[in-house]
Amino acid sequence: MREDYRNRRRPDPRPRRKVDRPPSQSPTGPVEDSPARGERLQKVLAAAGIASRRECEELILAGRVEVERRVVTTLGTRVDPLAQEIRVDGVTLPRPKRAYFLLNKPSGVVCTNDDPSGRARVIDLIKSDLRLFPVGRLDRSSEGLIVVTNDGALANRLTHPRYGIEKTYLARCVGHLTQVDFDRLRSGVRLAEGVARVESITLKKRHPQSSDLIIVLKEGRNREIRRILASVGHKVLHLRRIAIGPIRIEDLPIGAYRKLLFEEVQLLEKAARDSKQSGRRGSEARSGSPDMKRRPGARPPRRSSTQASSSTQDQRPARPQRPGRPGRPQRPSGRPRPEGRPRPEGRPRPEGRPRPEGRPRPEGRPRPEGRPRPARPSRRQRPPREELPE
Repeated sequence: MREDYRNRRRPDPRPRRKVDRPPSQSPTGPVEDSPARGERLQKVLAAAGIASRRECEELILAGRVEVERRVVTTLGTRVDPLAQEIRVDGVTLPRPKRAYFLLNKPSGVVCTNDDPSGRARVIDLIKSDLRLFPVGRLDRSSEGLIVVTNDGALANRLTHPRYGIEKTYLARCVGHLTQVDFDRLRSGVRLAEGVARVESITLKKRHPQSSDLIIVLKEGRNREIRRILASVGHKVLHLRRIAIGPIRIEDLPIGAYRKLLFEEVQLLEKAARDSKQSGRRGSEARSGSPDMKRRPGARPPRRSSTQASSSTQDQRPARPQRPGRPGRPQRPSGRPRPEGRPRPEGRPRPEGRPRPEGRPRPEGRPRPEGRPRPARPSRRQRPPREELPE
């Protein structure tokens, strides 16, 4: 299918001149009946297997894509592939079929779809003709649960921090963690890109030279668990993801996969909605009012003097006013301040000691008698170089 679309008509490599036209006179543009909430057109084309997303953008700019029999040349146009007809070079795009797989990723497999090194990829383990991609990332040395799908909306809900989907990991590290280490991991560890903290961490089993930990995260950064445990002095020996939200790995063998049931997909979407609503309620409670919208991590608004005085009126007793200076608190009663003592006069500077007279310089030792040193003429008495006798 991809070869047919590529060989029908090639885009003109020459740059086209842009003409500014009003929206009413433009022959091409965004589709009027396209939904406000949908997927980007180039993303829909790439998910259908037409080409890569960058090549699909070139197809759109070249005017080879139609939505509801109208040519679209605007990148980022939102469309609904299930309700609208999309054509590429006059050929109708087939209706997309959503697929959801659950894979137990083995160690040594990368999660990227494009690996120039030619290493084993996650999508190579799943036998499917659809264009799939993994949801989230697990580093090459880690193993465990990962969702593979072609549903971009669900992938965004599972990976974006604002939805707060919990990911559970089983980690084995060197040594034994103390209570100070547990408190530090819960309060937060500073990394290069910010402060990283675990949602929960518990000790599962203690070995003579290592420990098994159950760690729950709501945000996924690059090698986050390995880095935060290394910051407290414990190296990770083995890391495995055992759950994503309500979906657990159970008895799925390493390297095997299965299709997600419709009920499991609904559970993932419900968990994303519930986590987002709970996070919104928590932010409203921290801000003090549902109408106050504040960026995450921003400081709370500073209270005015009237609000501060009204809040502390019941806690602090009223102070008597200082006579003659209204509005200034009076100095608390107690031992009176002593009067200033007169500064003592400076001591007279001692007179300098007289400098001892210099000792007479000893005369030089007499030169032993012998051959007298020839007198050397000075530079001025020397004749020029060319007049020297031969």
